[in-house]
Amino acid sequence: METQPQAPQKSNGFYFVFIFILLAGLAGLTLAWSRQRAALNTCNNKNTALLADMADMEAALSGYTGSMKKDLKQDLQQMLRNYNKLIEKDATKADSLNAQKAQITQLLQKLERSKMTARDLVKARKENETLRGIMRSYARTIDSLNTLNIDLGSRLEETNVRLSTTTNERDTYRKQAEESQQQVKKGSKLQAYNIQSEALKQRLNNSMEVTDRAKNAVQFRSSFTLSENVLSSAGRKNVYLQITGPDGQVLQASSNFVTETENGNTAYSQRKEVDYQNQALDLTIYYELKGEEAAKGTYKVRIYCEGLLIGTDSFTLK
Repeated sequence: METQPQAPQKSNGFYFVFIFILLAGLAGLTLAWSRQRAALNTCNNKNTALLADMADMEAALSGYTGSMKKDLKQDLQQMLRNYNKLIEKDATKADSLNAQKAQITQLLQKLERSKMTARDLVKARKENETLRGIMRSYARTIDSLNTLNIDLGSRLEETNVRLSTTTNERDTYRKQAEESQQQVKKGSKLQAYNIQSEALKQRLNNSMEVTDRAKNAVQFRSSFTLSENVLSSAGRKNVYLQITGPDGQVLQASSNFVTETENGNTAYSQRKEVDYQNQALDLTIYYELKGEEAAKGTYKVRIYCEGLLIGTDSFTLK
């Protein structure tokens, strides 16, 4: 008698286990779905209750929303005015300040055209406070800059005053120095005194003697004494003799005899260099007619030294 195979019994046992696991899984999913549905129903019920509470709160606050909306509008409009003042104070920040003004304007327009709930108004109030905080920050910054500018302006004005005072003091000192220099210059000026100017004629023995006849004159001379002056600088000095004829023309030994004086370029007749050592010094300067006949009339004599007129004289020829 032959033995039957056992494989089909094992296959049936596998299917039974699989079906059992599948049923257990479905039962677990059903339980989980049931719990989630219960939780969802609970949430829906709570949400419905919250919405009812919110509706009750809106109804309770409906009497205050109008006042809250009005206050918000006034605050926002005042902020716009404040921003305009800030722009006047500091135009360099106009772009950023105008950007903040645009946000305020948008919020105002929203308040004008929308029917807002108390919740919306609370949100708008928070935005208002945020914008107000930004405005205060700008105000502090601009006020600090204005204070700094005022301080810098005060310092600049103080500096200008000091500079003006210093300039005035400098000009005063310069004027005093110039006056002192002029005093020193005046004090150091030499004087020519005991001046004796005359015409000379030549005798047969070639000696010279004084004459008052124009036709006999062959030479002019001027003798004088340079004064003692300790303020004047010692050393070599040029002393200039200027003789002006009756016709008003200066007699010149050479056409290039011109020197600089306090009155500008001045023609002179003759000069003499001396070694001045701050002591009185006698000297004589001669002018040769060189064959020219002297004119009749009065001759004027001037003595110059270091650009200054230090003495005058005159003589007359017949």
